[in-house]
Amino acid sequence: MSRVPSLTLVLAGVALLAPSSPPGAAPQPRTEQAARRAHPVAPRQMSPVTAGRPELAPVSGRRAAPLSPRRPEPATARTDPDSPRRTDPAAARRTDPAVARRAAPVPERGAAPVGAAELLDRVRTCTPVSRGRYRTDQGARATVPVCGTRDAVFWKADMDIDCDGRPGRRCNARTDPHFSASTAFAQSDGRPLSAEKLPYVVVPAPSAVWNHRSDGVRGGSVAALVYRDRVRYAVVGDTGPAGIIGEASHAAAKSLGIDPDPRGGGTPSGVTYIVFRDSRVTPVEDHGAAVAEGERLARAFVDGVG
Repeated sequence: MSRVPSLTLVLAGVALLAPSSPPGAAPQPRTEQAARRAHPVAPRQMSPVTAGRPELAPVSGRRAAPLSPRRPEPATARTDPDSPRRTDPAAARRTDPAVARRAAPVPERGAAPVGAAELLDRVRTCTPVSRGRYRTDQGARATVPVCGTRDAVFWKADMDIDCDGRPGRRCNARTDPHFSASTAFAQSDGRPLSAEKLPYVVVPAPSAVWNHRSDGVRGGSVAALVYRDRVRYAVVGDTGPAGIIGEASHAAAKSLGIDPDPRGGGTPSGVTYIVFRDSRVTPVEDHGAAVAEGERLARAFVDGVG
């Protein structure tokens, strides 16, 4: 009877020493890893979104709405004058100086210059714009009216030589007993015109007979001078006595083949003076510009354009 309890105690001790799980069982997970999973790491706080970097947008609990595509701004007219783009081609053409020049009648390239016969044909008849007539010289009878058309005024007279203005080798107090160092109209630098260099026409001073300003004639107006078969262009450059007409500068007379000597030169008749209304050369001393504008205006005049 005494051995049974002892055997029981031995078996109980062996059971306590045996492993709690059978061999080959799966190992239990580590408790410290489970503890870390129970407390997940908070999301990283990102810096604010930078322009053009949507991947740096901060994470939040709410889903951000998708970015809408940028709506293109409406195109506006470019004001850069050098830009080739124009929103109003018609307006640009109206303000283009080259187009404005083409709009006026211009002689065709290579076209023959306006001839004396063409101009004289346009001034055969006279519609007077003056209220009376002018003398060609002091003491002579008043026989010359100033005539007008829509585009020009004209008269037919002699040519006396005007040597006034800036003194030079041929025009000065020694060569001209009636020399005056001034002209009614000055050049761009304020000095008087040079009669021996610049072809110009002399108009009568304003009077009850005729006031040139009322017919669009002023200093720098463009004139065509016709003598025999020659046509030359000049500007209005001086005024003369109120009752006398028919005078031009030393240079104008020389260009027509008329003796330019202020003492005894000139011609007693045969010169036609045509001054185009509301025309002007600036500066007045630019003879090349006077010729170019004169040719254009003369062509329009004989063609009846304008």
